Amino acid sequence: MSRKIFGTDGVRGTANTYPMTAEMALKLGAAAGRYFRTDGRNGHRVVIGKDTRLSGYMLENALTAGLTSTGMNVLLLGPVPTPAVGYLTRSMRADLGIMISASHNPAHDNGIKFFGPDGFKLSDEAEAEIERILEGEVEPAQPQNIGRAKRIDDGRGRYVEYAKTTFPARGQLSGLKVVIDCANGAAYRAAPEVLWELGADVIPVGVTPNGHNINDRCGSTHTATAAEAVVAHGADLGICLDGDADRVMILDENGRVADGDQIMALFAARWAEADRLRGRALVATVMSNLGLERFLEGRGLRLERTAVGDRYVVERMREGGFNLGGEQSGHIVMTDYATTGDGLIAGLQFLAAMAETGRRASDLVRQFDTVPQMLKNVRYGAGKEPLTDDAVRKAIASAEARLNGSGRLLIRKSGTEPLIRVMAECEDEALLAEVVGEIVGAVEASV
Repeated sequence: MSRKIFGTDGVRGTANTYPMTAEMALKLGAAAGRYFRTDGRNGHRVVIGKDTRLSGYMLENALTAGLTSTGMNVLLLGPVPTPAVGYLTRSMRADLGIMISASHNPAHDNGIKFFGPDGFKLSDEAEAEIERILEGEVEPAQPQNIGRAKRIDDGRGRYVEYAKTTFPARGQLSGLKVVIDCANGAAYRAAPEVLWELGADVIPVGVTPNGHNINDRCGSTHTATAAEAVVAHGADLGICLDGDADRVMILDENGRVADGDQIMALFAARWAEADRLRGRALVATVMSNLGLERFLEGRGLRLERTAVGDRYVVERMREGGFNLGGEQSGHIVMTDYATTGDGLIAGLQFLAAMAETGRRASDLVRQFDTVPQMLKNVRYGAGKEPLTDDAVRKAIASAEARLNGSGRLLIRKSGTEPLIRVMAECEDEALLAEVVGEIVGAVEASV
């Protein structure tokens, strides 16, 4: 069954514009409620978290109205990280978890992500079934069976306590100065609290959300702000989260960035050495650098690639029984600890590596030499399908012929924004720039 409004990470778009309207959120809540409440009982629960976007209030209220209209009881967490919703859905024995966030996108966007009772994101099949229900008339509950809504005041505190348990039991961060950039997003209170309670000297950045400044010149997509703070304060490490804190970038004491590939390489090598890397494999997407694959092969480990999207990484991890995966963009999935990417817990694991090895961050952030990679995005308008254009197809075929096995080419539509992503890898940087430029030029001409 096809999905029309769900993308690679739930439903996402510009706030107050289809499909991110209050009306659609109400209908979506009702459809999800009907999908999960099939037995007429009144004990069904939904937990709802959100990031700090202004539109979160509107969508939270609309979802609550839709869910309670079908008899679901709603537990409102307020601003918490996406991984906290996954954790609390399972911990609170809820049937459904919902996170209202557009992750790393700007403040004018928003999104709705769904988690099942096991704390993992819903499957494509479940989302398609919710869409099928959405397209019909959703049967409301009888008046006496309308659900209730309740604020949960300690949701953040529960997550904070859990996050601390993922750090070595006798370990502490005293003597370490850590910059934590929360992107003015969902972790703006939780992340600094965890680090401070573990003993770190915390330098907080991006912790003054106003509804409009999430991901604005801060966080994992704009690491320069945190890098300046690291250098200015003489910090040992910088941890940059995105708006919903499910992805991370690590900065060493010089402000140099380690992306998801480098972080995964470190964890994979350490876990394999400790005989805790299940299947001796790491799961990552087609976007991960060829250098990561070579790094793993050199240690007798395997890289399993999936489609782009942390949900597909997690699906493969669960299918194969693997416990480490993620994306170059900073989603680090460790199913020993969390059901989805968790930027804060990944940061804690990096700090644990520093503490246990006695090495500086700069010794750990560069695990392998990357193969030159170029990624460019081309925005397109409504109703356009650039990848079906003959000129674009010819440009792609020409690029593949020119690379002739010496590199990789990946052209795809974004699942969260109207973008064509053009990515290539090649040792010959001049050739790399030429093939990417030709494809980008053809796509731009088609839109």
